[in-house]
Amino acid sequence: MSTTFEMSKPELMAKAHRQMRDALPETAWSARQKLALTCRILHDAGHDSGLAGQITTRAEKPGTYYTQRLGLGFDEIGAENLLLVDEDLNVLEGDGMPNPANRFHSWVYRARPDVNCIIHTHPLHVSALSMLEVPLAISHMDTSPLFEDCAFLPEWPGVPVGNEEGRIISEALGDKRAVLLAHHGQLVAGRSIEEACVLAVLIERAARLQLLAMSAGALKPIPEALAREAHDWVSAPKRHQAAFAYYARRALKQHPDCLA
Repeated sequence: MSTTFEMSKPELMAKAHRQMRDALPETAWSARQKLALTCRILHDAGHDSGLAGQITTRAEKPGTYYTQRLGLGFDEIGAENLLLVDEDLNVLEGDGMPNPANRFHSWVYRARPDVNCIIHTHPLHVSALSMLEVPLAISHMDTSPLFEDCAFLPEWPGVPVGNEEGRIISEALGDKRAVLLAHHGQLVAGRSIEEACVLAVLIERAARLQLLAMSAGALKPIPEALAREAHDWVSAPKRHQAAFAYYARRALKQHPDCLA
């Protein structure tokens, strides 16, 4: 006999969250492996732009983080060739040098103790939207995790290798999880590697949807209350873990070497 048909929507949502906590397994990958997987996932999702872009995650020691080596593309990153660097970008472990643009990651990490992974890339549709100098518009259920959670930097500050750019970008991000950078690209700041990866995949999809819709007519807004409800529903950590695991399984079929 059914026991759920008389339950309210909030009750059903709470029940589903409890089920996700129990039913969806934790992954056994290390932070380095998750970062390598993220590089491959985003490469396949259209975030590749030569040597542009950086992906970092906090390491065990405060003030340090892992990042990729300058000179390698996202499709070449593996758990074994990541660098461990400090806030000044001094290499503590690994060979080679980090991207000098990682400097603004240090600024974001200092400003946001809740952030554990930063992804900055120049994917095609995000970059095209950034050239129009318009913010990201959220008017579809799939993109709701970015509703009221994507800031906009309307002026390009130039190559982000100075402290000035670190201040500007970290201030533009504020307390949100993403920022669209005019004439540049996107930045996602996640509480976990899984969350950052999923949001980075999503922001490129959102930009593509926006450009397609704008080519056909004026965008129509979605109700704010429902958008916030969807934002919180999809933003559950367990959902991010499950989505990341799915993306990782796809990536490993094409890039079995990244966990070597």
